[in-house]
Amino acid sequence: MPSPVPPARVLPKDIYPSVDIGTCSSPLSKHSFGSTLQVPSQRHQGKVASRLWSSVIYWKELHDVQPVGSGGFGSVYKAKYLGETVALKKVKKCTKNKLASRQSFWAELNAAHLRHRNVVRVIAATTCVPADFGDERSIGTIVMEYVGSRNLQQIIYGCAEEPLQPDRWLRHSSDIAHGLHFLHSHKIVHLDIKPANVLVSGEDVCKIADFGCSVQLDTKREARDVVPMSHAGGTYTHRAPELLKGEGISDKSDIFSFGITMWQLITREQPYTGDRQHVLYAVVAHNLRPKVEGRDEFQSERGRLCKALLSGCWAAETRWRFSARDLITELEQLQAKL
Repeated sequence: MPSPVPPARVLPKDIYPSVDIGTCSSPLSKHSFGSTLQVPSQRHQGKVASRLWSSVIYWKELHDVQPVGSGGFGSVYKAKYLGETVALKKVKKCTKNKLASRQSFWAELNAAHLRHRNVVRVIAATTCVPADFGDERSIGTIVMEYVGSRNLQQIIYGCAEEPLQPDRWLRHSSDIAHGLHFLHSHKIVHLDIKPANVLVSGEDVCKIADFGCSVQLDTKREARDVVPMSHAGGTYTHRAPELLKGEGISDKSDIFSFGITMWQLITREQPYTGDRQHVLYAVVAHNLRPKVEGRDEFQSERGRLCKALLSGCWAAETRWRFSARDLITELEQLQAKL
């Protein structure tokens, strides 16, 4: 469930005022130095604002739309846009919580103005959907880079025969940590880090996706300061205990989720079994965490180092958790021992 974030907190100040669902921004263009779709800079209120995404989609340039999957807040398609393969996400109205679905759409754009190797890139987004393309259930459409058809969830659990040796899960963990470090350095907290929200490219590079639960922290605050919220976002198996207690969010909430995700990469098992409410209570009241004691994966020297790393991710107190920068350092040390 996305957190209640007004659009003004979702987008940077130099972008938000220019987002008008009734008007269109500068068109996308292809540059000679590569095939990456980009948006030219535009002048707004007397200054030039660098725009890395467009607030208009050229629907006539959209072809070969094929369904890929769907979730609670939208459907994803593969398509051709301006000659390139892209992913298309339709954010749909939630009949039970219309406000949450709209907030999910705006939250998807938290990282739209950023570019990083381990974060899925937004190309264009709009709430203006023509009648012959959209439907009454859609509140907006987002065009993103097409990473591939697989995510970490499918790799971990979909095919036991697919190799997931230490060199590979360490590389995947490092990709996620680098993506989180980049997001946190820009005051963005994802709030739903889990294998299903990490896409894997054809080159086996991990990219963080699905920002529908994300929050952009006030730039006047330190990244580790909490921000009050009425309800926690994310998936309960990966949700940090401070969110379950309603205390607020910080970048350390993502670190907790990273720890659960890395444990899944190592063990290829589900983190918890049993009733949902029992798990939630045990995580908060009894420091329930995925099992590491007695498991073969954590008996070797590298395994013991992994156990220490995981402990530093899912500590109950946020002040004792690693930062994303710490994670990168710890993972580099692990990779050096391969």
